[in-house]
Amino acid sequence: MSGSTRRKPGSSSRRESQARRRSWCCSFRVPPSSPENLSLSLSLSRSHSHPKTLSSKPTNSSVPNSPLSTKSGLSLVGRTRIDPRRILSPGRVSPIDSDPTVHSIIQEEQEDPEEIITSVDSSVPEPKPESFRAPPEISDKEATVFDVRLNLRGKTGGGCLVLELNSQVLSTSSEVFAGLISEFKRNGSSSSSSSKMCRIEVPEVENLGVFRETIELMFEDDIPKRLSKIGVYRSIDILEVSAGIMFTKGVLSCLKYLEAVPWTEEEEEKLRILFSRFKFDDVTTRDILARLYSRNSVDSQQHLARQIVWSITSCTDTNARNELKHLVKGLLCRSSVYEKDHADVNKEDLYSVCQSCLSSIVCLFEEASDTIPSEKLAKKEKGRPLIERISREVDNINWLLEILLDRQMAEEFVDMWADQGELIKMHENVSPMVRYELSRVSALLFIAMGTRKLHCRSESRSGLLLAWFGPMLLDFGWLQRCRKGLDMKALEEAMGQTLLTLPLKQQYMLFMEWFRCFSKHGTECPNLSKAFQIWWRRSFLRGSETYAIETR
Repeated sequence: MSGSTRRKPGSSSRRESQARRRSWCCSFRVPPSSPENLSLSLSLSRSHSHPKTLSSKPTNSSVPNSPLSTKSGLSLVGRTRIDPRRILSPGRVSPIDSDPTVHSIIQEEQEDPEEIITSVDSSVPEPKPESFRAPPEISDKEATVFDVRLNLRGKTGGGCLVLELNSQVLSTSSEVFAGLISEFKRNGSSSSSSSKMCRIEVPEVENLGVFRETIELMFEDDIPKRLSKIGVYRSIDILEVSAGIMFTKGVLSCLKYLEAVPWTEEEEEKLRILFSRFKFDDVTTRDILARLYSRNSVDSQQHLARQIVWSITSCTDTNARNELKHLVKGLLCRSSVYEKDHADVNKEDLYSVCQSCLSSIVCLFEEASDTIPSEKLAKKEKGRPLIERISREVDNINWLLEILLDRQMAEEFVDMWADQGELIKMHENVSPMVRYELSRVSALLFIAMGTRKLHCRSESRSGLLLAWFGPMLLDFGWLQRCRKGLDMKALEEAMGQTLLTLPLKQQYMLFMEWFRCFSKHGTECPNLSKAFQIWWRRSFLRGSETYAIETR
């Protein structure tokens, strides 16, 4: 505040506010070393659970480091500038003759824009919100005395910042600084140095800005308003510093602000780390902890996932079902950022839904082939075309199969699909417009096996191809016309590769079936020429060479 500011008579509260705003000053000038300096040593490493005490000059009294801080002992992060109007109080007279002038302060600040920080000691107990007390009212006369010089030295770059502060405000705001100032006064009460300035030095500071901002809050009338301008990310750092120096009002204000605003995922993770290292009062942090941690058990989460999967497969709105499938698949896949150590939905739940969808398809094909009893037909869903209902169930099966493939749990589905003898029989008697939907399931399995994403026993591969290779040859033309996202080139390549994994005797039977179909229908049949050539070389050329070697 300017020294020329007029004060209205009777406005005592405003005078106190202005006095508090004038009760600190800062300079970038490095003060000379002095045996009077109290060293507040607080640097910590994230990688160590125990504090590391920093060495200080023998002439300085020191306080051990606090385990509550990671970045600077008082844990600070970020950068901000001090308002020049607060740095340069016109009319201020320094209590020390060697203090820098107003002009030198401006010049040095412009030349060295480094910011400030501090550290605290392991001997300092963790903050207990219930024991915090707001600082009492300070008189106008007391607030204008600058009797504490806080020297903050950066850990990297050699930058430093000097703050001249009022001991009364500092002591009533922070228990840590109150102890250092009290110790200085006790040591100086019996000597002639009692009138000198209390010097507190904080070495090895990684970030000066957040610590300086935390000190500024001690002189703020409206801390919540200031925090709203600073933002959530920076306020979390200020909370960490406030807790380290036991600045109770700052801790409570930060907690209240953080609980009332939304967080980004990065800010949420930052809060989790902070709350894992600090222990606050349960009443104070109850609402924040309720947002950070869920009390649901693993069983309840699996039950919820099972309900969601069931509800999606029974959803009748096409657009909503597709959107929800994409959402849930992203949450359940192993590459998801939400994937935890335990599975959100277990294997039995997925196969239970698969079996339900297969049963529905069997009933729909019975309806399509006119083999379903009339009394059972009356119970079927009406108002929607049969083709649409079959397509929906096939979509559900393929969606579940993709989740099983991602979790490497699809081996049993191969046997389940190969064992659908009833569907295979009805496939011959149903219109191609309907039956080709079944080959979409087979296509997904062929692609998974041909691209080495699905590993299963030789018996399972043989059973799948013997059951569904023929229907695939018949439906390939319809699959080309109604691809529904299916990559036909990838399907042809995968079918050939899967065929080549069978015993040569079975390969012979299936490749000859393909040869007859392809020679008759051409492009309506998959092109397996490349795989056929490989089979030919293995069966006849290399086979005859092997036979010749064995007969010698």
